Amino acid sequence: MTDLPEDDVEMGFFDHLGELRTRIIRAIWGILPGMGVAWIFREELLDLLVRPLVHAFGRLKLGPPQIHFSSPVDVFVAYLKIAVVAGLLASAPWLFWQVWGFVAPGLYRREKLLAIPFVIASTICFAGGAAFGYLVVFPMAFETLLGFAGVLPSHNLTVTPTLMINDYLTFCTRMLLAFGVVFEVPVVVTFLAAAGIVDWKQLLKFGRWWVLIATLLAAFLTPPDVGSQLMMLVPLVVLYFLSVGVAFLITYRRTRGQAGST
Repeated sequence: MTDLPEDDVEMGFFDHLGELRTRIIRAIWGILPGMGVAWIFREELLDLLVRPLVHAFGRLKLGPPQIHFSSPVDVFVAYLKIAVVAGLLASAPWLFWQVWGFVAPGLYRREKLLAIPFVIASTICFAGGAAFGYLVVFPMAFETLLGFAGVLPSHNLTVTPTLMINDYLTFCTRMLLAFGVVFEVPVVVTFLAAAGIVDWKQLLKFGRWWVLIATLLAAFLTPPDVGSQLMMLVPLVVLYFLSVGVAFLITYRRTRGQAGST
């Protein structure tokens, strides 16, 4: 018996666009409940997001921590931004299920069995990446960047941070989402290996190029300080080579299974 896709029906370009549109609409509907709950607790979530900043102010003895806004609508936009990101994080399992639903028609029967593991692993990695950014990277980044404030050697001028709420939340949400996406690397690589698209030898050979790509990603996505960039670069490289190890195990088990069936 050949291993063919369950629904061997060829889809045209517009059929794919229609399916993509359906999945996007379902994803948006799935985000809305999380956004609604996040809006109710918007002040508590803002308090949580500024906590690393408050701690950095205290450690550097910069005085009472403050965050400012220049337009009457800035705070409303800031809370809306928090609600959207919180909704994305809360609905991550549903979003990844929609991703799987979009790619599943082109998969073989054995590959479709990976649906639940894919959704669970993607959710854990995404949430883990965001948590890593918040708990590990934020404290170091804020302390490093705010450390440039202070009195100049001439004592004629004080460099004082004046943080705007929209700028701060743009930085925080971008970083949280960036680390969440970055931590999806092992899921993507493992799926490609499980689907037989690549094997561990190809992944290992590509490793040196991945280090270069990871370096560029870390430089582009993180603040311009070496500590924060290393905090993204190291997980990118480590997670990739862990995925190579998983790919090796998948190839090994597949080879043993084929040898046993002959």
